[in-house]
Amino acid sequence: MTTKPTRSKRATVHDVALEAGVSRGTVSRYVNGERYVSAAAREAIEAAIAKVGYVPNTAARNLVMQRTQAVGFIVHEPHSLFVEDPNIGEILLGANTRLSEADHQMAVLIVDTERDTDRVARYLSGGLVDGVIIVSARADDPVTRVVDRLRLPAAYVGHPPGAAGSASFVVIDNVGAAASITRRLMETGRRRIGMIAAALDRDSGADRLSGFREALGDAFDEALVEPVPLYSYSAGRDGMRRLLDRAPDLDGVFAASDAVAAGAIEAIKESGRSVPDDIGVVGFDDSAWAQRTTPALSTVRQPAAGLGAEAARLVLARLRGDEPATEVRLDCDIVWRGSA
Repeated sequence: MTTKPTRSKRATVHDVALEAGVSRGTVSRYVNGERYVSAAAREAIEAAIAKVGYVPNTAARNLVMQRTQAVGFIVHEPHSLFVEDPNIGEILLGANTRLSEADHQMAVLIVDTERDTDRVARYLSGGLVDGVIIVSARADDPVTRVVDRLRLPAAYVGHPPGAAGSASFVVIDNVGAAASITRRLMETGRRRIGMIAAALDRDSGADRLSGFREALGDAFDEALVEPVPLYSYSAGRDGMRRLLDRAPDLDGVFAASDAVAAGAIEAIKESGRSVPDDIGVVGFDDSAWAQRTTPALSTVRQPAAGLGAEAARLVLARLRGDEPATEVRLDCDIVWRGSA
């Protein structure tokens, strides 16, 4: 005859209180991270927890506190670009590190289609996250409107037009950085400089085009700007092909991201031209793409992991009831390599 294995009883707050010689209320305050627990009581409770093997029931605690201990990480990009773009990964890891330190989980939500928007809106409306970090939001983004309507504590990487003023924004100076690297390209003697202008429906893409225009001044030529929809390798390759067909005498190109620049370099080489002898190329991000190209890419280094970490810090501050800065600006530098 076989006997059914018995399940060991789970230790409770009552067990911890008995072992530590304190009240259940004191143990509850300690477990919930509240103040007013003396050093002696804290030490006794910690020893008791270790002895009886108590594990806090996070689900029950969160139900009482009406908190999930989870923060949504919303990326408004095609699924393929989420995998291809190292910048998004760095932002995600930076945010996750900061959230982990605060004992919060990350829920990654990718928005590619209108159906995705509806799905994410329902998820957010269900109270399954306490706040959100939003990457790659567009102008008048429907996800932005949902977050605003739900009054979720939010931090954006970037500052999309139409985003709620009650949110926080972590930004870099896209205009200034784009102008600086364009001027540096001009200093190499280039005179016919074009741009592959990606993602003009979000603040980063529009601002980088503004910086390019600012640097060129009177030499700016609208015909030498090729708009493409995404910060992707294929968009850069196809955009560069069109730009070369339209302006075969081009001698310099500013690509709005490193992935776009890598695609542009492929198109330049397949046309029989060389980089940098015939055409100098510069990018933006200093992502893994910058080291994959031959020659290595001159670019703007933006602190992707730092952007994610800072966005997470701002959301956590709002969840604590603090009033963090509305906008935090991080520095970025030019990294000069062989492509120009």
